[in-house]
Amino acid sequence: MNVSIKPFQAVFSRVRRVPGGTLRGGSLVFGGGSLVLTALLGAGVAQAQSAAPAPAPVAPGYESLTSHGITLYGIVDLGLQYESHGAPISDYFPAGSADIVQKNSNGSIFGVTPNNLSQSRIGLTGKEPLVDDWSAVFRLETFFNPQSGEISDALKSLVQNNGRALAVQTTNLDSSVAGQLFQQSYVGFSSPTMGTLTFGRQNTLLADGIAKYDPQGASQAFSLIGLSGTTAGGGDTEDRRLDSSLKYIESFDGLHAGAMFKFNGSSGGANTTLQFQLGAEVAGLSVDAYWMKVKDAIAVSALSAAQVTGLPALGFAPNNSLSGTISDNTTYNLSGLYNFGVVSIYGGYEHIDFANPATPLTAGFDDIGGYKLAYVNNAAFPNDKILQVYWAGVKYHVNVSLELTAAYYGYKQNAYGTGANAGCETIQSGTCSGNLNAFSFSADYRISPRFDTYAGFLYTGVKNGLANGYLNTNNINPTAGVRYRF
Repeated sequence: MNVSIKPFQAVFSRVRRVPGGTLRGGSLVFGGGSLVLTALLGAGVAQAQSAAPAPAPVAPGYESLTSHGITLYGIVDLGLQYESHGAPISDYFPAGSADIVQKNSNGSIFGVTPNNLSQSRIGLTGKEPLVDDWSAVFRLETFFNPQSGEISDALKSLVQNNGRALAVQTTNLDSSVAGQLFQQSYVGFSSPTMGTLTFGRQNTLLADGIAKYDPQGASQAFSLIGLSGTTAGGGDTEDRRLDSSLKYIESFDGLHAGAMFKFNGSSGGANTTLQFQLGAEVAGLSVDAYWMKVKDAIAVSALSAAQVTGLPALGFAPNNSLSGTISDNTTYNLSGLYNFGVVSIYGGYEHIDFANPATPLTAGFDDIGGYKLAYVNNAAFPNDKILQVYWAGVKYHVNVSLELTAAYYGYKQNAYGTGANAGCETIQSGTCSGNLNAFSFSADYRISPRFDTYAGFLYTGVKNGLANGYLNTNNINPTAGVRYRF
């Protein structure tokens, strides 16, 4: 996919190094300290996107690229990875490899993988003073895969595998990253006393929370809930970022709250999302509670050979058609961390209820990125599916340069089938109860304020219902790489 940089050129041509702002680990701190905009990223088991990189010290000569309140920033992250059970690396899927065990995880894989610690991106953000303490703010942010030079597009990785048997598939997973020119594109107003109100395409409150409370910072190579957008999307990864959304955040006296609503562009409640957040920070403790309701959440997958054969009769093209499972999802989440100084501990719990949609979608529905749902399943949940997600971890700052992180993640699914599958606890059906367990360790060494190197691994294993249809049931992915931030 060829993407013009002309939308950026007018700003880039005027950008110069000035002391008006600094870039610290993905957080843009503008002159006067009146506004902090945090660049949180980003993902069945599907993908989310990496969090903003951890804060790094800013040394003289490392000022941000800021001019007239507009800042250019970016990340390039690339490494080498081995997978014990994986599929060939994708040019388009944001993480390149699956990182965690998937149905098509087959033989061992070794190669160059992008976006292991952070999602590679380039963006512009800005602040324009208006009246009193009010300012106008905006953000434009593009995701890309540096190993291929392509715009990140997870749904294209799915389309490329339409009609292929599991054993010959390349990496392909669902995501909110579907080849859009901008993964975040919003504008709004901000006041230190009244809060921030933004409108456009942007991260959900829950996605921001996952990036904050995941010990691995929502890394795609080292975190289950970073690679998989199930948790950050409130059940389905496509809802990790929302188009046409209104988002409000306010902080006061150690408390903070937020609300978010996605419009559907038509009448009725179908395809809408509502989300709330309430939290507090006291000394080194930070805790947040989230609630999210998504109507007509969509989870897509590649087409089977039989479905591809049937496309001409349905009038759909194979190069942009996918299969979709539709549900109404209700999610609540409680997450926290405690910072002891050199050591921080993290933990979280999320409960997701998947129900058949009150307003079914029809074949031909236009999904994100211009992809179409050629086949639609509105009856995947004869009983409500309950997925529980939990995690805990610790981060140790050995010194100003070295950071070590260890984490555990888990999924627990109930049995939601009927008939012969009612109450089952085996691998016979995907509706049986099942578990996924993951363990990870990573080390990040900052060579300079803008350049660091990292290494680590993520082990994942599935059993019973969550292992149904899998070629292999476990994977480990030793990974090492480098990251440049500006």
